[in-house]
Amino acid sequence: MRDSHLHLPAFAAVSLLLCQTILPVRGLWAQQSSSPNQSQSDQQSQSTQQNQSQQQQPADQTAPEAGGPGNDNGPIAIPKKGAPAPPPPPPPAPKNPPGLSNYSLRVDVPVVNVDVGVLTDKTHQFIPNLKEQNFRVFEDGVPQDIVAFHQVKAPITAVLLLEFANTNFNFIYDMWNAAVSFTNQLQPNDYVAVVSYDMHTNILTDFTQNKMLIQQAVQSLQMPTWNETNLFDALYETLDRLSRIDGRKYIILISSGRDTFSKITLDKVLQKIKETPNVTIFSIATGGAGYMGGGGFASGRMNNITMLQAENQLQSFARMTGGMYFEPRFEAEFPDVFTQINESIRNQYQITYKPSNIKMDGTYRRIRVELVDDEGHPLRMQDEKHKPLKYDIIARDGYKAKQQVE
Repeated sequence: MRDSHLHLPAFAAVSLLLCQTILPVRGLWAQQSSSPNQSQSDQQSQSTQQNQSQQQQPADQTAPEAGGPGNDNGPIAIPKKGAPAPPPPPPPAPKNPPGLSNYSLRVDVPVVNVDVGVLTDKTHQFIPNLKEQNFRVFEDGVPQDIVAFHQVKAPITAVLLLEFANTNFNFIYDMWNAAVSFTNQLQPNDYVAVVSYDMHTNILTDFTQNKMLIQQAVQSLQMPTWNETNLFDALYETLDRLSRIDGRKYIILISSGRDTFSKITLDKVLQKIKETPNVTIFSIATGGAGYMGGGGFASGRMNNITMLQAENQLQSFARMTGGMYFEPRFEAEFPDVFTQINESIRNQYQITYKPSNIKMDGTYRRIRVELVDDEGHPLRMQDEKHKPLKYDIIARDGYKAKQQVE
């Protein structure tokens, strides 16, 4: 009995020690087992608080930088498109080799201008009021389309080319009368130059509107010194100078038509006429009194063959350029001659067409102009007495096409 009582305190002490050890472990386990539930509740509580705060705060309506449609919570950002690629740099400017300057390139649209005079056969008066549909233009026999048409009446730019040689006084006398008649019919806006020729070509006065200077230049031709009449050289030089002047030009050639000592041949002169645009030649033969049996060609230094050749040359110059040829027999005819020239020069129809042959081959192309009625038949006209009226169509017979290198 005494031994059992002695062991009770020891047992109680051991039990107390076990309780102190076990109870803290159980409390720790309980704390760990209840932590997940508490964490979930805390998360739910925090989520609820965030939702409430979002409902209380206004939504951010500021558009994002990229822009885009909006939703319940605000605009939705759309990614920006990629910026367009920058244009390629311009090519470097070409540089000419040293010593070579810049040049311009001009492209010409091929058009042909034709001045047409329609004159009565007897009185050589200009026939006005014709329409575009009355004209037909043919180039090398091929009809052409007219692109512009109008009647012109404008001042003239002319060269008075005079033969002045010691051959026959009748030639000089006719030349004086013709030159004076021409200057008397000039208008204030006309430009005229006076050139004489014998063995050499002499410019007596440059282009001027002063009629007094023109008359003084003609009157200065008093005493010829040379017998030679180098017509081809003089005409070639005059055409060369006129080629540098813009617009329509005229040559009033007062000559016997004889050439004696020219360096230029007739073929070269004819070729020069073809190559020179916008020049019309009016030829007036001097010494016509020889046809009436006294003086002139008959008594001068020109035989019949030379006379016929001279006439043919003067006619060719006029015909090729759309001019006219005159053979005045008397002094009183000269005013009428220049009246006809003035009618032809100052009153014309100007036709412009684009050639169907656009080749730039330098060939000479023939031009033919016809008058037709509304039905396409040859145009017939009547005078005041209802009699058939004959008329002449004055136009150049062709032109020289440009070369590819021009």
